[in-house]
Amino acid sequence: MVSYRKRGNAWQYEISYKDHDGKYKKLRKSGFLLKSEAILAASKVQTEHPNLITVKSGSESLVSYYQRWIKVYKQNAVTPITYNKYENTAKHAIELFGNLKLKDLTKLVYQERLNKFAETHARRTVSCFHKQLRACILEALDEKIITSDPTRKAVITGHERPKVAKTLNYADWATLLANLDTSQIGEMIIYLAAVTGMRYGEIVGLTMNDIDLDNHLIKVNKAWDYKYKTGFMKTKTHSSIREITIDHQTVQRLSDFEKSHSLSPHQPIFMTANGHIFVSAEINRLLTDKLTALKIPRITFHGLRHTHASILLYKGVSVLSVSRRLGHSNITTTQSTYLHIIKELESQDQDKIISILENRIK
Repeated sequence: MVSYRKRGNAWQYEISYKDHDGKYKKLRKSGFLLKSEAILAASKVQTEHPNLITVKSGSESLVSYYQRWIKVYKQNAVTPITYNKYENTAKHAIELFGNLKLKDLTKLVYQERLNKFAETHARRTVSCFHKQLRACILEALDEKIITSDPTRKAVITGHERPKVAKTLNYADWATLLANLDTSQIGEMIIYLAAVTGMRYGEIVGLTMNDIDLDNHLIKVNKAWDYKYKTGFMKTKTHSSIREITIDHQTVQRLSDFEKSHSLSPHQPIFMTANGHIFVSAEINRLLTDKLTALKIPRITFHGLRHTHASILLYKGVSVLSVSRRLGHSNITTTQSTYLHIIKELESQDQDKIISILENRIK
């Protein structure tokens, strides 16, 4: 029900409606010079918000709505690491949008704040921030809390990070391995990543029960939550559960490491006496220092995994075998990740094919 009345020199409309609890509420707005303007405005509100409740919802701040949205839709649906990323987006949103109401969020305002965020962040970070915030805003659009998408056609900018090599070449890889002191926990972690292609969480989650020195095998069946320090956790995917064959030299290094450290069969072998396990930032700094000392181009710790896979592919190991060694969920993941290498090898294979055909017995 809508009613209109004149207050002083301005007109006001008043719409009565029921809230979620069935209680009657009133929505009022004044300041219209003409009654016809008040009628038009009330009609527009009723058209855009048939149940009227969403009009009040539009007065909620973007940040508050986003925080409720991630708790309802994400908290129990994604991993703790992924949920932490959503929470980080909330922190950035507080700084950028403050108490800005959903109904006041326009395309121009959204782009301005996104540009401000891009001034101090990499393009990839800005893209992730936009993606998570936009998913929430589209939910508000579906609920008719807002009537248009302020994130539509948003332009993503940001600082480009200095380019870092993704892999080492074979000579640099061999040099690094030859100069690692594997009696030291950090350097042994780096060594294993380089010769197995294991993920960081998989390596620091290893126990002596997972290492079969007699059969030259490392069994990957769990990982360690080095970020949130909750202990052992599941591997990234079911396919990550695997056995990795290791060479004689690696067996010897692991054997020597076991002899020089007091290791419990059920505790991570890389846990220090005071219960500390390197976080990824620490191991990346250690790797950078080592590469710098050896005058080898810098790569990230994860780059050791890429290096391992690349070397195996260049040396003629099949994509299927590399995929299984890395614990990829399917061969397509391996093919897409190392497409550039596969294309190079395909070009070499064409030369081999022609050579075979041209030198056939006549």
